[in-house]
Amino acid sequence: MSSSSDTAYSADPSPKRKDWANMNHHDRGQCSQGPGLKDPNDSIKNSNIAYKEHEEKAANAVGAGPSIQRHSSTSPHYGHFEHREHARSPTIPQHQEYALNTLPTASTNGTITSRKTKSETERETTLSTIRTRIGLEPEPPILDGHEVHHHLTWSAVRVILREPFAEFFGTFVMVLFGDGSVAQVLLSTGERSAPGGNGFGAYQSINWGWGLGVMLGIYVAGDSGGFLNPAVAFCFCLYRKLPWRRFPIYAIAQILGGFCASGVVYASYINPINQIEGYGIRTVPPSATATAGIFCTYPQTFLTKASQFFSEFIASTILMFVIFALKDDSNPGAMGKSGAGMLFPLALLFLIFGLGACFGWETGYAINIARDFGPRLMSYILGRTYYKLKLKAMLDQESITLPG
Repeated sequence: MSSSSDTAYSADPSPKRKDWANMNHHDRGQCSQGPGLKDPNDSIKNSNIAYKEHEEKAANAVGAGPSIQRHSSTSPHYGHFEHREHARSPTIPQHQEYALNTLPTASTNGTITSRKTKSETERETTLSTIRTRIGLEPEPPILDGHEVHHHLTWSAVRVILREPFAEFFGTFVMVLFGDGSVAQVLLSTGERSAPGGNGFGAYQSINWGWGLGVMLGIYVAGDSGGFLNPAVAFCFCLYRKLPWRRFPIYAIAQILGGFCASGVVYASYINPINQIEGYGIRTVPPSATATAGIFCTYPQTFLTKASQFFSEFIASTILMFVIFALKDDSNPGAMGKSGAGMLFPLALLFLIFGLGACFGWETGYAINIARDFGPRLMSYILGRTYYKLKLKAMLDQESITLPG
């Protein structure tokens, strides 16, 4: 009877165990036949399968990364989600190296991390603090794929005031179309060169102009929600759909947008205004040549204060009621289960047109502080400026010098 060291699970007892192992080390068939020996290749294979399953689970948890070739390595140059043996592999284009740095890892639970310098992190923290102090969210509504640069002052201002800028330009576009339509209709009245020989437009042209202005303004101010009206923003704050801390900065931006837009309209129509009223003369209704109505609303002279209030109250109430009805997700009549959606600005076009056609004659259907107060302030400044210029010219003719 041979010793246990003479055989190694073989029918032939003559070879030594070590000799048998050396002779059959690469013979997987014989290795796998023994009841106690395990093929080392099987362990490597199982390890690779487990690692691939781990990668697939991680990819499913955090989402698909960039479409690039992945190689396993023991040196995690790019985090645990992507391993490569060389940091500058020729198989990866240069512009895709940055994407690897921002891939989420298992330790971050799917959060996006990137390699930022200390100064960049401090600057972002400062900008977030400023946004919070003026009533905005810490992070601006910027798409993930959009690069944001903070190294310039203007770039930082754009990040800090992104939503107020949206309200400013949205209101700017709205007033530009609205006041422009009023100016064309008012200043071209009786123009015989127009089709029909009675001016370029009528009252309904004004309603269409304001409706188009509101629609385009909402599309422009998408980052902030497209309120364009302090009254609308106030109602959204009242019903807890908008934080109260945002109302002041939104209202200021909207009024400034209307103020600047009215200045552009005035610069565009300054020659027709001088032709109708005369150089240096600016009047308000009920003057026959008044042009102040281009910028702001004036009620009919026969209306009482109560009638003026009631007219604006009715128009403003209808505006708010229809807006909230169109934004109601549970309203089947709002053109879909998710409210009006992308058709909401188009619906507002017809709403503004209808309000002007039905309730616009008595008071001019202002229904918007930004649309009325901003341009009214511009007309007041321009009127006083022209009055002073005219007075100075008259005094110069008499050789009199104004004090100061």
